[in-house]
Amino acid sequence: MGEIVLGMWTSHGPTLSTDPEQWTLRVTADKKRQHPFRGGIYDFDSLVSLRADEELAEKCALDARKQRHAGCQAAIAEMAERFAAAKPDVAIIMGNDQRELFLDDVTPAITVFMGDTIWDQPASPQQAARMPPGIHEAEWGHSPPERREYPACPELAEHLVKSVVSEGFDVAVSRKLPEPPGHWSSGVPHAFGFIYRQIMRDSVIPNVPVIFNTFFPPNQPTAARCFAFGQAVGRALKSTFKDKRIAVFGSGGMSHFVIDEQLDERIFDALRNRDQRALASIDEALLQSGSSELKTWIAAAGVLFDSGLKGDVVGYEPCYRSEAGTGTANGFVAWQ
Repeated sequence: MGEIVLGMWTSHGPTLSTDPEQWTLRVTADKKRQHPFRGGIYDFDSLVSLRADEELAEKCALDARKQRHAGCQAAIAEMAERFAAAKPDVAIIMGNDQRELFLDDVTPAITVFMGDTIWDQPASPQQAARMPPGIHEAEWGHSPPERREYPACPELAEHLVKSVVSEGFDVAVSRKLPEPPGHWSSGVPHAFGFIYRQIMRDSVIPNVPVIFNTFFPPNQPTAARCFAFGQAVGRALKSTFKDKRIAVFGSGGMSHFVIDEQLDERIFDALRNRDQRALASIDEALLQSGSSELKTWIAAAGVLFDSGLKGDVVGYEPCYRSEAGTGTANGFVAWQ
């Protein structure tokens, strides 16, 4: 059977691929949104009032942003070094889609990519023009400078699909990515492109993208379902790919677009303690908006809790960009 030699959980958002001075480009959008936070829904000004005692103006000042940015870059470098040292042969990557692949015509809850290759490229000028401020600026961090094709692993993908379907998971499958022109995005979603560019450092090993709909109601899989799915994937990995070294990734999170450090610490504690109940019982109201991406971490935990790997937090930086607490908490965990 295959051996899981590496488990990684990582954030993948634009604060990791933009300068601290650019983080505030997103504040205009923050001020227009209604934000889920600790079970409620708030506008920007309400969040400023609600969190007035947290000294967020200081935490989002430029000097603080620079410090957080440096911490993120150090953590990414450490994750990349650990990946290279582990020398895995194949990877399973749990990530999410944000209307990069699936549009309003169909939105599967969980999709396994079964194609031979995965491609990515920069956005076209037309696509870039549709992006909100602060998003196109981060593109280099998850898309290559020109079209590239990366190796997928259709044999393993097919085995995973057959195995999880036999356990009652009705997953969707995809054998190719939508091509421009006209599509909102180009190539693989950024949850996966970030891994290829910044953790694998463009030396992409054969991999199976598992794509979760964490963002868009009404068919988001619950935290409990994500963990159970990860367990099923773990069982499938034990019965195939003899002598292969396997890496498992959860790509997403942490709390955003409003940072909730309490929620992030709950996730870290659950990983440290291999606490399935703590992960599977997180209220769905807490896992909305960008924080919903933590479900990819929960799915990866479902695979990794049964492994013999051990590890802890490589880095954690709550990257605030406004006095309302908007921003992205960036976290990095490695098990070896």
